[in-house]
Amino acid sequence: MNANVGGLDRILRAVIGAALVVLALTGTVGLWGWIGIVPLATAAFGWCPAYRLFGFSSCPMKRP
Repeated sequence: MNANVGGLDRILRAVIGAALVVLALTGTVGLWGWIGIVPLATAAFGWCPAYRLFGFSSCPMKRP
């Protein structure tokens, strides 16, 4: 698995995922807020299956 999620993308995913989980824990958004686990996981692993499917990467290009 090659990383396909770059730095800023990882930070945004972590913040949004954490916010959704916290909102779910407090009962503000209901059960659908637990979907925040997905962006948290992709931020932690640095790999997104949807990016792979569409051939996208937000990682900086590696120079030879």
